[in-house]
Amino acid sequence: MTAYQTLDPASGADAPGAVVPKSQIPDDKDMLRAAAELTRDISKARPDIYWPDMLISTAVGYAALAGAILFEPIWLAVLSGFVSFVALYRALLFIHEITHLHRDALPGFRTAWNLLVGIPLLTPSLMYEQVHTIHHSRMRYGTPDDPEYLPLALMKPWSLPLFLLVAILAPVALLLRWGVLAPLGLLIPPVRKWAWERASSLSINPDFRRREPETEEQRRWFRWQQVGASIWAMFVLTTPFWLGWKPLLVAMAVTSAVAFFNQLRTMVAHLWENDGERMTVTAQYLDSVNVPHWIAGFWAPVGLRYHATHHLLPSLPYHSLHEAHRRISAKLGADSTFEGANYSGMVPLVMKIARSTMIRGN
Repeated sequence: MTAYQTLDPASGADAPGAVVPKSQIPDDKDMLRAAAELTRDISKARPDIYWPDMLISTAVGYAALAGAILFEPIWLAVLSGFVSFVALYRALLFIHEITHLHRDALPGFRTAWNLLVGIPLLTPSLMYEQVHTIHHSRMRYGTPDDPEYLPLALMKPWSLPLFLLVAILAPVALLLRWGVLAPLGLLIPPVRKWAWERASSLSINPDFRRREPETEEQRRWFRWQQVGASIWAMFVLTTPFWLGWKPLLVAMAVTSAVAFFNQLRTMVAHLWENDGERMTVTAQYLDSVNVPHWIAGFWAPVGLRYHATHHLLPSLPYHSLHEAHRRISAKLGADSTFEGANYSGMVPLVMKIARSTMIRGN
């Protein structure tokens, strides 16, 4: 098998180790075959893992958030806020799993997650459903049609800190989206249309425009989430008048931390090196990132430390990704294409992407 590397723009095309751009990498049929054959017996989502994981994370997150609001010693409030951030971050990332779950898998899980996590955090699953799957499309990944792709490695160096800092404003943006734009949209159709197209998806591509749901079933599923998120947002906006500002500000601080950290995780989930052309599945894999070290499970929970493996096997449940990665790696060996997506940690990835912006973005 051939192990592909990132083209060094400072070297010539004939330099040692230089290869073709990502968009020209052919599929590694052996890797794709091994990925499919070795994971058939671990492809079913297990309710005995999903439900306790989501429910415990949610309960701990809200309990710790209450502590952050109520505790008087500042150190205890900060510690409680940190615990809340960690737990709610994990609970929120189940939105990624919900997007990939088969509609008949885990009955009631999607609804329960939306009621317990999605709507209270003003991030209902509709903001990812039918959006994230575009990101996995062989025809759209890394192209201008991909809602979750920006060629960050090819952009100006200042684009990286801006990409991160804008996430801090997410709680304010979500309150405005659901507490202001949603009710206004009932009265003003152009506002409703703009809000759906531009402010109803967790996308990072500013040119992405979301389409209307295609079926009545989809419209009903999304409608109740929109109503729930709007009612909750309007309620939250009234709390300073009868609870004071502290609960709202503490909750916004915790959710800002969640949004910022998730944006940081997103920044190192890919190498962002595609030039806008269509890519093979293997090229998508090599533009994505695995961080097999167990520590990465803290900053990329719910299986997201195996993001490249997930792009090979997008329907595989999160609890099977570690075993899938182990099996495929053992089968293909250390010199395989499969090993080309493995990295040691977050800091080296941030530095790699930052260096790329300094070379390519100037």
